[in-house]
Amino acid sequence: MLLPGNAAESPGLAPLTDGITGKGSVVIADKAYDTNQIRKQLAAAGIMAVIPSKRNRKRPYPLDEVHYKTRHLVENYFGKIKEFRRVATRYDKTDTSYAGMFDLAATAIMLR
Repeated sequence: MLLPGNAAESPGLAPLTDGITGKGSVVIADKAYDTNQIRKQLAAAGIMAVIPSKRNRKRPYPLDEVHYKTRHLVENYFGKIKEFRRVATRYDKTDTSYAGMFDLAATAIMLR
């Protein structure tokens, strides 16, 4: 799902988690997603939130360190994708052409 580059990412979480239910479902995110609204939404759907608490929280939520360590895989992937200048700077004007370039970059990474 593509969001505007000048907008926060946290509002885009709701459409991604629609339809995900059941025990064993986990959402791993960074501190930008540490809002009460997101945590309530995930808890209502039965999804475990592995999100570190922001520094300004009066009562920090516990963090499952084992699950959170797997987040580096996603960060490494985006680091590799951003090696492709056209993807990193988003030169494409339409979402469709950007998604196509993203897919092409992902394919090039997979073939390395």
